[in-house]
Amino acid sequence: MNQEYLRRRLSSDEINALPLRHYEGPIHLVRTEAQWREALPRLREERIIGFDTETRPTFRKGRLNAPSLVQLATADAVFLVQLAWLPFGEYLAELLADERRLKVGVGIGDDMRELIKLHDFAPAGQVDLGQLARAHHMNSQGLRTLAAHLFGWRISKGPQCSNWGLMELSQRQIVYAATDAWVGRALYLRMEELGLTGEPA
Repeated sequence: MNQEYLRRRLSSDEINALPLRHYEGPIHLVRTEAQWREALPRLREERIIGFDTETRPTFRKGRLNAPSLVQLATADAVFLVQLAWLPFGEYLAELLADERRLKVGVGIGDDMRELIKLHDFAPAGQVDLGQLARAHHMNSQGLRTLAAHLFGWRISKGPQCSNWGLMELSQRQIVYAATDAWVGRALYLRMEELGLTGEPA
């Protein structure tokens, strides 16, 4: 994959013509401390964790909602922490402050800042895929455009503006949320393979 291709801008039509993909592996909803304790050893085994959050949209000017969901992708599963059931706190902040495990995603700094408002902590080990792409002069910098560029398929953005604060998420929401975290991890590994995770030459 040469530099000229990496720096090319894909049109919306080109992206929409690509095959649609979504995460098809195990998805675990985390709603209790017991479920988190079960998930934590698997997360601690990972060098790279795909990370994302979902927030219930607001339609009132000047009002922002707190994150409703935290998505964490490992090599073989995705964990969805529903903050309506298990409010954000030290249990999850400890993992997000662990510099030994990379948390990778797009716009990850903004996500961390919103979580800090819920429980103060010092994020560490975070990697913004958009910033990596910009550093290497790539025009694709969002999750959807990076997936199209580096994998040749597209992901759905359909449920993005749905109500993430619901106690019971729909299957469509669950798959969408898991896909975003899974794609983030896959993209980091692909960028690492292409030599795009270090300093630009």
